[in-house]
Amino acid sequence: MTVLASGSKGNSTVVASSRTRVLVDAGLSCRELLRRMAVAGEDPAGLDAILITHEHLDHVAGLAVLARRLRIPVFFTEPTHRAWVRMLTPKTTMSYAKWLDRLQREKEDRAAAIAIESADELAADNRRDASGALRSEDPNAPLELPIEAEPCDADGATMPAAKADPSFLPAVEYFRAGTNFAIGDIGITPFTIPHDAADPCGFVFEAEGIRMALATDLGYMPPNVKQAIAGSDVLLLESNHDLEMLRDGPYPWSVKQRVLSRVGHLSNAATAEFLARDYDGGAAYIVLGHLSESNNVPELARISAEEAIGGRMSLLGNRVLLAAQSEPLAPICL
Repeated sequence: MTVLASGSKGNSTVVASSRTRVLVDAGLSCRELLRRMAVAGEDPAGLDAILITHEHLDHVAGLAVLARRLRIPVFFTEPTHRAWVRMLTPKTTMSYAKWLDRLQREKEDRAAAIAIESADELAADNRRDASGALRSEDPNAPLELPIEAEPCDADGATMPAAKADPSFLPAVEYFRAGTNFAIGDIGITPFTIPHDAADPCGFVFEAEGIRMALATDLGYMPPNVKQAIAGSDVLLLESNHDLEMLRDGPYPWSVKQRVLSRVGHLSNAATAEFLARDYDGGAAYIVLGHLSESNNVPELARISAEEAIGGRMSLLGNRVLLAAQSEPLAPICL
């Protein structure tokens, strides 16, 4: 596991076996993702797929450009894909006055079109012979049958192709939370997480007898998440904010309420509570991710987790690492 970035400004992680490499989320620009992969010793050309947890911008900012550049498939749940496409679709707004003006113009255009059509039909009736065929103004000209013209623009050229689709991807694959699937030799178990997105998921990856779990962007730890991540050798877990720093911090109250809600983000205290009460103690590494730069301090998150783990920490197990926003974490190899 190589965490390229983790935080509110962008998230992305490489999970790899000896034969398969998967990028989980693409929350930085394509250029920055490629740069960080180079820093971490990861070859972008070796990626087999991109896997998306949910459609929030800090998880998909560079997705379309990167996928098209590398020509690799992207795995979503269907609701997440639909939400992502809607997010990229340009939105227009119109005032009531502008709507009335447009309605009036459309009525006038329809009336003019009807008048022109009526005039054309009258002229055509005056030119029909007894059989109903059109006769030419030239009495010596042959009869002509109407031919449907090829669609064209005002200049007579063929209609231009539609504009490029910003949501175009080389290939899209769907998965469903709770249903296992595989990319190459990596088995993947997606599980539902409580977050304010269309269909957010966390993942457990299994290959060569190793289990790695990723669970960030969740407001609390429900039983299904605890069950899914049990027995992990590497656990990337959210420790987003310190409760006092969030309450006293610069965020508007509406944003604070969202973060603190059951579809927001895990606090240091909530993560520590899980580690103390429900964590099985079997991981070699626990990576604390999605730390807020405004409402947390890395050492606060670390101390909180280490105190919760207590005597289970050792040189070979339960080592706590901090994933950063600004630089990749050194690759974790098992």
